Amino acid sequence: MTLPNDISGTAALDTCESHLLALNDHHILSENEIVEILQDAAASHENSPGDGDALHAAVAELISGILADGNSVRRT
Repeated sequence: MTLPNDISGTAALDTCESHLLALNDHHILSENEIVEILQDAAASHENSPGDGDALHAAVAELISGILADGNSVRRT
């Protein structure tokens, strides 16, 4: 990936992570619902056919790692 994509991707990941944490903090989504969202996102990339297979595999692996290790702000 090029540097601008890395910057955009990191910003998007951080923003989404913050949103999910806020939704949990305000009791809008439970931790289980957030885990399901992340599992669905990983699965959509694991099962994505065609061009960009390496990118989809890397995205699925990253999301799976987040699920396994918790988030960067708080460990659950």
